[in-house]
Amino acid sequence: FLLVGMGNVPTAQAALFLLSLIIYLVTVVGNILIIVLVVAEQHLHTPMYFFLGNLSSLETFYSSAILPRLLASFLTGERTISAHGCVAQFYFFAALATTECYLLAAMSYDWYLAICQPLLYASLMTWKVCLQLVAGSWLLGLLVSTVLTSLLPQLQFCGPRTINCFFCDFTPLLELACSDTSMATLVAFIFGFLDVVFPFLFTLASYVCIIAAILRIPSNVGRQKAFSTCSSHLTIVAVFYGSLFVVYVLPRTAPLWQLSKVFSFFYTVLTPLVNPLTYSLRNREVREALRKGLRK
Repeated sequence: FLLVGMGNVPTAQAALFLLSLIIYLVTVVGNILIIVLVVAEQHLHTPMYFFLGNLSSLETFYSSAILPRLLASFLTGERTISAHGCVAQFYFFAALATTECYLLAAMSYDWYLAICQPLLYASLMTWKVCLQLVAGSWLLGLLVSTVLTSLLPQLQFCGPRTINCFFCDFTPLLELACSDTSMATLVAFIFGFLDVVFPFLFTLASYVCIIAAILRIPSNVGRQKAFSTCSSHLTIVAVFYGSLFVVYVLPRTAPLWQLSKVFSFFYTVLTPLVNPLTYSLRNREVREALRKGLRK
């Protein structure tokens, strides 16, 4: 397959390579730093930071499934990818994207219990429940990706094999197939609802309850403190789902397709970058743990 991606701007390849390299390095280093802090600092051994450590691990793998191949393309100008390489890239991308949907939903449930049910939080959000939520997120991601990926070898590609994207995604591959794609489209629609729409609605409902509870706090200082505790997670949710819906919900007309490529860059490349930046800049406990670690 030929990944068009951003190769139609040849004069900007060097700048895009440098920008993508900086983003990738900051993403990987930032997320690994958060993982190290969560593991090393005793006071961060709480359910919230356990979820954060898993999210950082996921974001590291997520960006590594997309960016190294894109960096090589910018550097060498080689934009082809083998059929096996394309299927492998989609498998890891789909697994990690699905896992992130469920993990963000689990984190929103954690915030809901912490803010709306503080007296019951310790009894409801036990370590057993945390492990079950995280393990369930990863297993569902792998299951969904395995089913979707198994549909790709059954398709026939007999025409141009040019993917108008910078990575192998399911919908662009279906558009290139010359065999019947009705079953694959139906399966993708069902899984899209269960693994994207359902976690999004659950996350949205959680935040409606959270915001309603925060607005009932009598003091301005209390409201600001409560909102600041969950604003980092809300920022990641907004960036991830906002760009995701622009890519997969808007009609695939020519002008909107160019826009969707930009938003594909958002949820595949910038979302993993947002995680360490928001949590390191906005979270007081993470900043204190970082200062303490640097002093050591």
